[in-house]
Amino acid sequence: QICLSLVKLLFYLAHSPLGSIALLDFQPRQFVMVDGNLKVTDMDDASTEELSCKEDNDCTLDFPTKSFPLKCSMVGKCEGINEKKNLFNAYRYFFTYLLPHSAPPALRPLLNDILNATGDLRYGINETLRAFEKVLHLYKSGLYLQKRPLLLKDYISLKGFRTVEGEGYKCWPSYSHLGCLLSIHSAEEAAAICNSQLQCQSFIVTQHRTWTGRPLASFQSSWTDLIPDTNAVVYIKRSASSGERL
Repeated sequence: QICLSLVKLLFYLAHSPLGSIALLDFQPRQFVMVDGNLKVTDMDDASTEELSCKEDNDCTLDFPTKSFPLKCSMVGKCEGINEKKNLFNAYRYFFTYLLPHSAPPALRPLLNDILNATGDLRYGINETLRAFEKVLHLYKSGLYLQKRPLLLKDYISLKGFRTVEGEGYKCWPSYSHLGCLLSIHSAEEAAAICNSQLQCQSFIVTQHRTWTGRPLASFQSSWTDLIPDTNAVVYIKRSASSGERL
């Protein structure tokens, strides 16, 4: 969410009515999330000026660890230098820390492609935004899910109930630091996640949703009593419920 919102912001800056705008003091502390969107808190160090040049050798974009040769345009300006400066700063301050860690395994190669392409400045902001929107579409639609055996049949579902939390366990990436709370596309995906975690014996799907509209599921290592909850469905492994009274 943070990276996509940042890319949308940089897309606007690259195509603003004032021309391409560079953020000269590009640091994470200069941004804040407001209603799920990333905002710039200080525009004092923004600039629409693009570096003047006489030849291509005048257009080197330098960073502490990398340098990029750019072209000198016919009007004597370094082509796209503001856009590329913003994009590489997004890569080194945001993408490298946030993109590789929390996506479903099937989407990680696409995010790695974005990471590598922006790190080498092979993508401009237009290509980067299209790549992010493709990943978002796959994520929201569930098209990233690979065909696999149906596992939900191995669970007993009880609508209008949830379990009293037993011995919880933690997982990554969890929306809660107290347990294993993950977003899912469907109960079938949740069953696959539960089967892949040795501790998991049950999971609860609630009506709480993430910014993409995906429901949240709480995965648990045990279950005891059932309590009414009209907004939840509990799924218990048949093997875990064997011999127990429901």
